[in-house]
Amino acid sequence: MVNADGEQLGIMPLREALQLAAEQDLDLVEVAPLAKPPVCRIMNYGKYRYEQSRREREARKKQKIIEIKEIRMTPKIEDHDFEVKAKAAKKFLQDGDKVKVMVRFRGREIVHAELGRVRMMQLYEAVREYANLEREPKIEGKNMIMILSAKENKENKEQKADKVEKEQEA
Repeated sequence: MVNADGEQLGIMPLREALQLAAEQDLDLVEVAPLAKPPVCRIMNYGKYRYEQSRREREARKKQKIIEIKEIRMTPKIEDHDFEVKAKAAKKFLQDGDKVKVMVRFRGREIVHAELGRVRMMQLYEAVREYANLEREPKIEGKNMIMILSAKENKENKEQKADKVEKEQEA
């Protein structure tokens, strides 16, 4: 038995503990039911639940939400189109999101899968300063998939925090 101040009151019968809690206008809460003997505490249970929900809400606010953005291309993509895709990937990574790069093979292009791998590695090299290679290029069906994750640095964290604050204000 533990009182509201955190003092141990020792082992006592349930009736006595309930009576002690009622005298103080507080609740008797079982804290550790599996202990021998079970541990109970005298506390204001409503206030405890409220504070617990507040802590959970604060934790959710500070939680970082990472989205997975997808970039699709073909192994025969033209240089300018490739640069546009690289620029988009760079922007996503700067925002702190993951990027799933997918090269789609049509028809018999799958025979030359190495061309898709080369294009993917070119994209990785183009955004290397912002990205970590989370998953190597791998063929799944008629697609080759690679996943890039954002490198953590102070600027990215500050930008993401500012973005979240603005969203909450709106």
